Amino acid sequence: MKQGLSLRVSQHLALTPQLQQSIRLLQLSTLEMAQEVEQMLDENPFLERGEESADREDFGVDAADAPVVAGEQIEEAAQAPVDALSPSGERPSAAESPDTGADEVESRLDGASAVEESWEGDGTVEVSPDDSEWGGDAPARNSAGSDDDETATAADLARVPVSLQEHLLEQARCLRVSDEDAAALHFLIESLNDDGYLEESLNGLAHACWHLTQGRREGVEPPFEEVEAIEQRLGVALQWLQQMEPTGVGARDLGECLRLQILELRNTPAARAALAICEQSLELIAKRDVKRLCAATGHDDETVRAALALIARLEPKPGRRFVDVERNVVVPDVIVVRAGRGFKVTLNPDVMPRLRVHDVYANALRGRGRDGGGEGGQAAMQQRLQEARWFIKNIQQRFDTILRVSSAIVERQRNFFMHGELAMRPLVLREIADELGLHESTISRVTTAKYMATPFGTYELKYFFGSSLGTETGGNASSTAVRALLKQFIAAEEPSKPLSDNQLSDLLKEQGIECARRTVAKYREALRIAPANLRKAL
Repeated sequence: MKQGLSLRVSQHLALTPQLQQSIRLLQLSTLEMAQEVEQMLDENPFLERGEESADREDFGVDAADAPVVAGEQIEEAAQAPVDALSPSGERPSAAESPDTGADEVESRLDGASAVEESWEGDGTVEVSPDDSEWGGDAPARNSAGSDDDETATAADLARVPVSLQEHLLEQARCLRVSDEDAAALHFLIESLNDDGYLEESLNGLAHACWHLTQGRREGVEPPFEEVEAIEQRLGVALQWLQQMEPTGVGARDLGECLRLQILELRNTPAARAALAICEQSLELIAKRDVKRLCAATGHDDETVRAALALIARLEPKPGRRFVDVERNVVVPDVIVVRAGRGFKVTLNPDVMPRLRVHDVYANALRGRGRDGGGEGGQAAMQQRLQEARWFIKNIQQRFDTILRVSSAIVERQRNFFMHGELAMRPLVLREIADELGLHESTISRVTTAKYMATPFGTYELKYFFGSSLGTETGGNASSTAVRALLKQFIAAEEPSKPLSDNQLSDLLKEQGIECARRTVAKYREALRIAPANLRKAL
């Protein structure tokens, strides 16, 4: 074996911790971003949230690390507000103010540990221009009355949603039943899903109830007699549950849910036929196979059609109206409003965190550095201060990039904001990337889980990008516009004679858009529109 030395030149891309954090913050959604900010506020003592409105200095991102002149620091220290509250909530006196901040930081320095990753910077601890509050344009949250439930207005109480379980428990309190039966009914109510169905069998619920009451592990097999007794009690409780409002709650499947609702209707031939139809395969109801349903139930054609029309008016999900729709509300990151002949694109101030570097801690750390004490802890806290500065800078870069990309999208899709989705033009990520001088992957991160409020509704930024379809004139049509055109065709069709995919393809050709039948079927399924045989009205 021969030993030797060799020299090799190679290149590789190294991502600094600042750049890694910038990329990670860019792809976070609004909710994930808020969680990241809260976590950083808990971990970094130099970072704080600005609650009161403050004037924002006009500094650019490039000047984030520019040190402040010593004279300016002395002047700012002399002009510091005298009514600043100490951490205990009391106003510090002039004699104890500088020492208090130094002692508090000194106690943190004693227990500080070295940071694993290196946050490169100029190594200074002076207050930089970007240490001032960022996000000052955002309005302060109105927290008045948040700690006192008695200050809630009647309108706030009226907006509080009532869950399905709360609605059913309110009815259960009016029943005169034993404690055991009330507990069984409560157990069934808590076992319902959001749609009002019991997804598990009574036997499975009886086993779960036995383990819950006995405090036994899942591996222990319960006695058969006890499980059978619990199952019988749950069966009685299920009968009470299925008589509550909304009708159909407590059903084990869709057929039972429909039957419970039909039993509440008047005893008519159509209702009796509907009960018989619900006993059959639901596939026949979905396909509206009148002939096979007539043969299976023994009713004539007219009665079966009336029964199918009755079933179509029933509610397949009894708990639908109790679902809290507010939890699915999308908060937009960008707001687009009409301004004269153009459109104004602004960031949503409600999603912009207002952060700044803690001046007291930063000044105390600077004073400690001049005294020359605790070099190990001093270096660790300097890195913490640098992390706080870079976090504020990266957040600002994130929102600046979102605003730039959104403005470019509005400029490219100007016709959409004036006329709607039928005027959408083809657009790919590379076009925006080339225009802004960014990488295509950066545009992809910006447009994922970011939303824009427009005059036509709130859309994800990815919605404005779509492939193109050829036209007879040699131009291109956006796939989004083609889908909107398909919805328009289907909405205007005759219910008794719905349009097939071939007919929809022919209508698109009449508009000058070349679109095959398979492409039409793909767009129709993406729009969650049923095929022609299921859209046909009785």
